[in-house]
Amino acid sequence: MTLEEFFCEVPKAAVAFSGGTDSAFLLWAAKQYGCDVHAYYMKTAFQPEFEMEDARRVVEALDIPMTVLEKDILAVPEAAANGPKRCYYCKRALFTQLWAAARKDGYFCLLDGTNASDDADDRPGMQAIRELEVRSPLRECGISKSEVRRLSEEAGLFTSRKPAYACLATRIPTGTAITPELLKKAETAETALANLGFHDFRVRLMEDGGARLQITEEQMPLLFSKREEILTILRPFFSSILLDLEARAKSV
Repeated sequence: MTLEEFFCEVPKAAVAFSGGTDSAFLLWAAKQYGCDVHAYYMKTAFQPEFEMEDARRVVEALDIPMTVLEKDILAVPEAAANGPKRCYYCKRALFTQLWAAARKDGYFCLLDGTNASDDADDRPGMQAIRELEVRSPLRECGISKSEVRRLSEEAGLFTSRKPAYACLATRIPTGTAITPELLKKAETAETALANLGFHDFRVRLMEDGGARLQITEEQMPLLFSKREEILTILRPFFSSILLDLEARAKSV
């Protein structure tokens, strides 16, 4: 099945929109092939501010309506506890609310941006999506991440080169309860590094109050050139600041 064929079969749909590469391309394709599409962005403490800014930029360019929903995700006990299945409970709560909003607005098909490269069998969040009968057109049509980027580039979407971004909860060690303070530390640190010119990186919080920086190979020289500046910025937030010498693999 092609995306054009998919949207011939599904002429009206809601899209769970994260502001990322995959769901941005999915919105573009829906619009391109005549689907009556509505984007729903879920704002939680797990999403940094720039994701919503990117989401707004995409829907404005595509002239697609977007509804911003809010969820106190830390009020979901299993998500805040940050156990091995945190993502399952988080996705279950978010997509349940998304479904309710979509149905209220007259949309009875909910889509997400999972692509054919995503390993759905090993991701608890995907289990929740399957249980809630959310469809993934990119995956169903066999479109890989690299194809999404190529097609997004051809479509003129700025998200074509946007690095993959996992939610802020992934910065906190599994088993450590998630608090607003820890999430704020992670977001503040990553925003500071982004402002220094870094991209496609992670600041991992450690159980002892320290931080571990994961940088791609090509950015190592930049990190060492700005070492003192980084230390000055991050010292107020962390007891120690460590560099992972095993370079972070570039996002696909």
